[in-house]
Amino acid sequence: MISADLGKQLESYIQQLVDTGRYGSKSEVLREGVRLVQDRETRLAALDASIMRGIADADAGRTKAASDVFDRLDAKYRATAEKAEKSV
Repeated sequence: MISADLGKQLESYIQQLVDTGRYGSKSEVLREGVRLVQDRETRLAALDASIMRGIADADAGRTKAASDVFDRLDAKYRATAEKAEKSV
């Protein structure tokens, strides 16, 4: 069993959530909070892994100049806009 001192403000908020019927018990509130932290940590780990892959790609020279990417995107979206104008 875990015991934690949450402080008056958090304990009051948790009690309010239970009192309003949003949660059935204080334990439900805390379990939900831990699940949210777990989800956030999983997403942060995935983000960290993506950043590390990007850094590895940059270190290995597997990158493109930003100006080339922007030029390609500009051409793509201009063509899309022109096509949309013609179909109106």
